[in-house]
Amino acid sequence: MTDRFLTGRTAIITGSNSGIGLGIARALGGAGADLVINSFTDSAEDHALAERLASDHDVTVRYIQADMSRPDQCRALVEQAGRCDILVNNAGIQHVAPIPDFPAERWDAIIAINMSSAFHTTAVALPMMRNGGWGRVINVASAHGLTASPYKSAYVAAKHGVVGLTKVTALETATDPITCNAICPGYVLTPIVEKQIPDQMKTHNMSREDVIAKVMLQRQPSGEFVTVEQLGGTAAFLCSDAAAQITGTSISVDGGWTAL
Repeated sequence: MTDRFLTGRTAIITGSNSGIGLGIARALGGAGADLVINSFTDSAEDHALAERLASDHDVTVRYIQADMSRPDQCRALVEQAGRCDILVNNAGIQHVAPIPDFPAERWDAIIAINMSSAFHTTAVALPMMRNGGWGRVINVASAHGLTASPYKSAYVAAKHGVVGLTKVTALETATDPITCNAICPGYVLTPIVEKQIPDQMKTHNMSREDVIAKVMLQRQPSGEFVTVEQLGGTAAFLCSDAAAQITGTSISVDGGWTAL
């Protein structure tokens, strides 16, 4: 696998102006892919990020705003990109509450953004991949796509749905040079998670180290956060020739969480 093995490919990564999506964008750009990054905002910072990625990796990078809760905008994102060799469905949100107290509008938003958006983008991307004679669909699911936790009904349901969609997409493209797989991360140290640590320290009256070990990573046997760089490397591997016969599977990157 050469360093620039994705030169000439175009990758669309949803929800990619920070966190996991940005980590994957950096890895694919580093492998030579031109990038389309996305979020629901349309700020100067978003477009500046695209310019920095282009400069850092010597690739073409476009920022396209799209609200992934809206089917028409999900589809328009891929159509506006004009080409899609690699589709990374990463956009997601979270809300935590017991089922009787879970707001219906939050349920609808999580299902729409975390699961339905992947269907809509994939529906537009697959014909492009078939026309191009090659394709990779990577769905960022979660350890919660394979197991469950209380108070996360919508998130767990959506991520289980993403794993199911991954399998169907793989079967429908099995005779094409197209693969579809899910990456299932455990707890990832993103800027959003980093910001939660001080609040958790106050809530539990614990040190930073104890909050990480006893609250955040209690279900992650390695006792370490997954990094966005590790997830980017996993995504890049799935785009390589070595992964051409890996399709329809879920790859856990969770420090042993789902082995319990």
